[in-house]
Amino acid sequence: MLFSNDIRECITVLENGGLILYPTDTIWGIGCDATNEKAVAKIYELKQRADEKSMVVLVADEKTITEYITQPDVKIFDYIKGIYKPTTVIYEGATGLAKNVIAKDGSAAIRIVKDDFCKQLIRTFNKPIVSTSANISGYPPPTVFADIDIAIQSGVDYMVQYRQDDVTPATPSAIVKWKADGSLQIIRS
Repeated sequence: MLFSNDIRECITVLENGGLILYPTDTIWGIGCDATNEKAVAKIYELKQRADEKSMVVLVADEKTITEYITQPDVKIFDYIKGIYKPTTVIYEGATGLAKNVIAKDGSAAIRIVKDDFCKQLIRTFNKPIVSTSANISGYPPPTVFADIDIAIQSGVDYMVQYRQDDVTPATPSAIVKWKADGSLQIIRS
């Protein structure tokens, strides 16, 4: 595949607690090992973001969610399958993730990726990966690679080459909260 070198480079960086700049199924993101607290702290520092704001975690499939959520409701998987737009779900009862990825209320924002590059990256790494917009906190998220601030580009350990020339504007995911009682709250559509 065209992006196999990018995958290898990303894996090396992720395994060593570093940061990557990579295309996701939504916008370009800054990523790291979602189970590594020190790596997550590096993202907060790079983005100049308050650490009480949680970040999104990307996984490759439904099965992985069950490893990081204490009581997943299988009905959410039917909901996710029924929507086209990439959707991040906030689940209650997060476990096994870096403490600074989990919100103060014990929840975690997780998205099953549909993008081939991200799926292969996550499956090869065999752990969930953080994804937060590739911008300084308070600035708009980049819709294409060319919009990414030089401070972000120089602050990561590896920048994926794949899709840097794609000029199709991207948008952030929808966000919903799946509550323990089975009800759904739409945060961002």
